[in-house]
Amino acid sequence: MKILGISAFYHDSAAALLVDGDIVAAAQEERFTRTKFDPDFPVNAIAYCLQQAGCRLSDIDHVVMHDKPVLKFSRLLSTYARFAPRGVGSFQKAIPLWLGSKLFQKRQVLRALQAMDPDADLTGKLLFAEHHQSHAASAFYPSPFDRAVILTMDGVGEWVTTSVSVGDGNQISPQQEVLFPHSLGLLYTAMTQYLGFKILSGEYKVMGLAPYGKPIYKDLILDNLIDVKPDGSFWLDQSYFDYCVGQRMFSDKLCDLFGQPARNEETDALTQFHMDVAASLQVATETVVLRMCRDLADRFGIPNICLAGGVALNCVANGKLLRDGAFPNIWIQPAAGDAGCALGAAQAVWHQHLQKPRAAPNGQDGMSGSYLGPAYDQADIEARLTAAGAVFEALDENAMLAQAAQALVDEKAVGWFQGRMEYGPRALGGRSILADARSGTMQKVLNLKVKNRESFRPFAPSVLREDVADWFDFDGDSPYMLMAAPVRAEKCHASTESGPMPQGLEQINAIRSEIPAVTHIDLSARIQTVTADTNPLYHKLISLFKQQTGCPVVVNTSFNVRGEPIVCTPEDAFRCFMGTEIDVLVVGNCVLHKDRQDESLKTDYKYLLDPD
Repeated sequence: MKILGISAFYHDSAAALLVDGDIVAAAQEERFTRTKFDPDFPVNAIAYCLQQAGCRLSDIDHVVMHDKPVLKFSRLLSTYARFAPRGVGSFQKAIPLWLGSKLFQKRQVLRALQAMDPDADLTGKLLFAEHHQSHAASAFYPSPFDRAVILTMDGVGEWVTTSVSVGDGNQISPQQEVLFPHSLGLLYTAMTQYLGFKILSGEYKVMGLAPYGKPIYKDLILDNLIDVKPDGSFWLDQSYFDYCVGQRMFSDKLCDLFGQPARNEETDALTQFHMDVAASLQVATETVVLRMCRDLADRFGIPNICLAGGVALNCVANGKLLRDGAFPNIWIQPAAGDAGCALGAAQAVWHQHLQKPRAAPNGQDGMSGSYLGPAYDQADIEARLTAAGAVFEALDENAMLAQAAQALVDEKAVGWFQGRMEYGPRALGGRSILADARSGTMQKVLNLKVKNRESFRPFAPSVLREDVADWFDFDGDSPYMLMAAPVRAEKCHASTESGPMPQGLEQINAIRSEIPAVTHIDLSARIQTVTADTNPLYHKLISLFKQQTGCPVVVNTSFNVRGEPIVCTPEDAFRCFMGTEIDVLVVGNCVLHKDRQDESLKTDYKYLLDPD
């Protein structure tokens, strides 16, 4: 039985394929087209999934879309009717799009699939899941729990913005919902836009900016923008927002509330005000999540919770939820955003529509480390690099690892391209840029000279699972970089600066710990634990680095520059290597040094990309 799940037409399109209930492949369309958050029908991701399974579209038993367009259209019409005559211009732009394609999605999908394989007749095989049903399925079914509370939080699906369910065996039972326009995700996105960052990508920046500020506006947010009850249920005052009918997410009334106009990212500098607003928004978000989860733990008496939806990518809130202890066991879908809905929709068909049982959880999740994208064998890598004009050494595995580890010890930035590509927004040691976490200059170097992004953006540590408790106030599994935790006190440095304490972004260059490149200014870090089970080669590399330095921690950031998706192919990796100040590139067993490459192949392609 083969089930193809698809997420498409809004943002972050993706495809996932199950064979007899097992996850065979999953990938985002952006990785193939090189268009970040690509919303188009995922032709390339589907083709990859089929190739990985060795089948054609005509072999597929069910195709399932991740949401129901008719329900989404009803929300659109209802919202415009409610706010009329406001939003006439927006309505006039939206309706032709819906009547032209989005509303008649079944026909559009079938035509796209037919174009891929004229022999495939999928007319009677196409199904539609609801958006938060897809999120919930993606959260629970791959989890290591037989029974769990499921919490999904995002901007909005069809009508639902937050959902609570209980997963038991192969069944998911919905319990409660929060409906549009009341949305924790849309609150965070509206404030992201107010702070001058782009929606869908700037939310990460706001989370990274928050520790530089103080939450002095928390009460202003909780007293005016969002009314949060003791059980975590919430209501948003729509007079401060304009996302229902306007061309931006917030209204002038929100600017008046904070006493400053919205920041223009192109012309306005980040000030302490913006950092304080970011800190306040983060604390308000954590307040909602913690209250809601405490109530759910009391009400259901289940020790396990599964999370999905864009809000579940807030690793700071996740870390505080874990330390709060309401739920001792937390599992978060690594592709928690809409890309993960492709997988969830397929799993909903397998377990809920077809009533297929789940395999008994064995203490591990079913995501295979989220390494579900394409891989390239050594011969193919060498042929592709040769065609690209690369100069490389093809070594055996031990020699390759030795050179890579030595480059890290020498404080070089290393492009690391190994095995299958990650599914979801985080690089997890398959398509990563690595560096020495002990370096006091590496955060600045990577941000400004490699990633081409804002200097305040933090980097995450990859740490050997067996050593995590020695370096962080955390002793568990965090394979997907979705938990933030404090660096252990004995690894941190007391400030020795005299004179006034640095404020705001002046704090960036302070040496706060033995691993300053991954220690945020609040002495926390977004942890990825690495095991030999899920990524043996990456585990060997970090172990070799530890042998030479005594430190089992390396910097891990995604292999791309700002505005570009994570690299997919060896050619993508070589282009990024030549367009940045990455010093060493390791692709399979091939090692490339920047100073040995053809100078004419260097390119500043990052300026061809739209900033995120």
